[in-house]
Amino acid sequence: MKILHTADWHVGKVLKGRSRIDEHRAVLRELVELARQEDVDAVIVAGDVFDTSAPTPEAQSLVMPALMELREDGRHVVVLAGNHDNPHLFEVYRPVLGALGIHVVGTFRRPDHGGTLAFTARSGEPVRLAVLPFLSRRYVVRAGEVLAGTPADHNRDYAERVAELIGALTASFAADTVNLVTTHGTLPGGKLGGGEREAQSIFSYYFEATAFPASTQYAALGHLHRRQQMPGACPIWYSGSPIAVDFGEERNTPGALLVTVEPGRPAAVREVTIDSARALATVTGTLAELEAMAGDLGETWLRVIVAEKPRPGLAETVREILPTALDVDLDERFRPVRARRGVSGEAGAARSPRELFRDYLTATGRDDGEVAALFDRLYDEVTS
Repeated sequence: MKILHTADWHVGKVLKGRSRIDEHRAVLRELVELARQEDVDAVIVAGDVFDTSAPTPEAQSLVMPALMELREDGRHVVVLAGNHDNPHLFEVYRPVLGALGIHVVGTFRRPDHGGTLAFTARSGEPVRLAVLPFLSRRYVVRAGEVLAGTPADHNRDYAERVAELIGALTASFAADTVNLVTTHGTLPGGKLGGGEREAQSIFSYYFEATAFPASTQYAALGHLHRRQQMPGACPIWYSGSPIAVDFGEERNTPGALLVTVEPGRPAAVREVTIDSARALATVTGTLAELEAMAGDLGETWLRVIVAEKPRPGLAETVREILPTALDVDLDERFRPVRARRGVSGEAGAARSPRELFRDYLTATGRDDGEVAALFDRLYDEVTS
């Protein structure tokens, strides 16, 4: 059985005010062509299909045809909600896309109500696929109650509860079936790609690789944008994003994974590069140095650090030299002293809301890591 594992599409992403819809169209076209060329039996999209919980009609009109094209020739297509997706919107999609043979999971489902899929691959192997979408700390308690049917201890650790849910979803795994798990979340030791939502990638949202039973032949993960394998009792992989989502990801190699698996054996994994989207890069230099490198940068989206004294019209001059510059900032050496120190007035405006809130907690004697983490989660929810 051959599987295409992809995740973290973030369709609808706007980068520094610039729509990337054309890049996403090309990326999804490349994924569809990959599925056709490799003649895969199943496609797993492990969350963060959209960049926001309220995707635009344009973003939705891009994703739906792509999912239907992936479904061609009887491929099994499984899509789960990530932390950027709206789980309730996915549940709206569920019956419609389900009628087309595309399995969508927005919220936790019991094994016998869509949480564990049982099907026969086109290649003939019987398959068990456990599907666990991203769960907030609040929801994982409610999901546990649904599973147990009794009131749960609300103080149980997030990691323990996730492991409990995965244990229930994988209970039907057998020696003669292809046993797969897909979920969206953070394993400790994973390397962030750079564009993940910080507040939902921190320690309080970790769960352990030991949550996946040894009978699992492959665990398909989403959330971390850098493609990587995680240590565990079975093959555990993040596919990474097929597009560099933000400038923190400029050193990542966008791509997907092709997985070959059969009952009783660990999966074999092949990494594939997806290169339809524009590259992202940060460049630094004087105006003369930037002009000298302009010919080598092509269509790359740029974050530019200018090594010049501040003056009116500097950013406009940079964009005349480098038309693909999306972000222009001053080199630290040329910033006003107050702005470098971040002490007051204009300097305060240069500091992020997270930094300002932590300064406030420290100044008022209320320095508390949990309060700061709660602010981060709220800030992400409001600004995403």
